[in-house]
Amino acid sequence: MSNQVNLTSSNDSEIRHNWTIKEVQALFELPFNDLMFQAQSIHRQHFNPNEVQVSTLLSIKTGACPEDCKYCSQSARYKTDIDKERLMEVDKVLEAAKKAKEMGSTRFCMGAAWRNPKARDMPYVLDMVKAVKALGLETCMTLGMLSEDQAGQLQTAGLDFYNHNLDTSPENYNNIITTRTFQDRLDTLDNVRTAGMKVCSGGIVGLGEDAVDRASLLAQLANLSPQPESVPINMLVKVEGTPLSNVEDLDDFQFIRCIAVARIMMPKSHVRLSAGRSAMNEQMQSLCFLAGANSIFYGCKLLTTDNPETNQDTALFNKLGINTETIAGDIDEENDHLALKTAVINQQNSDLFYEAVN
Repeated sequence: MSNQVNLTSSNDSEIRHNWTIKEVQALFELPFNDLMFQAQSIHRQHFNPNEVQVSTLLSIKTGACPEDCKYCSQSARYKTDIDKERLMEVDKVLEAAKKAKEMGSTRFCMGAAWRNPKARDMPYVLDMVKAVKALGLETCMTLGMLSEDQAGQLQTAGLDFYNHNLDTSPENYNNIITTRTFQDRLDTLDNVRTAGMKVCSGGIVGLGEDAVDRASLLAQLANLSPQPESVPINMLVKVEGTPLSNVEDLDDFQFIRCIAVARIMMPKSHVRLSAGRSAMNEQMQSLCFLAGANSIFYGCKLLTTDNPETNQDTALFNKLGINTETIAGDIDEENDHLALKTAVINQQNSDLFYEAVN
């Protein structure tokens, strides 16, 4: 007889914020078919199982980051092939956002390789938010740590989401990053919530962590109150020149289990199948969608890691009967799906887009 785990119910009042690591480990240890069934059952309580939210990620400032995140090609501490680039001009960002909308994205995410934004950069960042928002897209940024004042400015400008990943468990954190603390990350998320923005926060697996670290990371995310509206689950993309370039690969089934457990623990969050998709075949991605993933980035690049080309995603969506999720006030589902199907392939080679973990 398979193990049974006390799961969250479909009622908002009963979404749990008191998960223990042992409970999460018990979910991970369920027989694979039982775990997938439970995750899909919960997914269907809160979402259309045949819709996926689509975002595009643009690097608005690349490289020369002072942090020492051991997975990141943008750290100034490691010798990688990433070129350093200054903050992008607002009109270039707007051009990229228009292309992203034409390709079917409903959310435009902008990432800068900073420890935290400087005062001199904020006016340009705020103009980017206002310009992208005016296109009718949801807006998201990841700029490093934020003060209360900076979070307030971004919210006033119209920023919908702020991404700030926890990356790994608190127990494993110092093995991966030493230039900011785990509490620093929680403080930024608190500032984002206080300002009234939505939270995008997840982590990276395959860092060489133990299984208990994956359970602890998901417990940290699920126990945030409220839970993050968007939870990106990244598979480490190993970059030559970084300290984790030779770490052992994570088993594919363990990654799929991460998606399923995240769906069970955070039933109303969008769980994003994020970095690492370029190494996943169609069958693995399909299992991730079955496990409850319902958000992706698409386009040929993210910030510093490969991403499947848009026409590949379109083909897979067609095979699975998946449509792109629309946002309030946007075009209807049929037209939105048509926009994805008719994406112009030569846009995929635009040098505006970069590769990376969000």
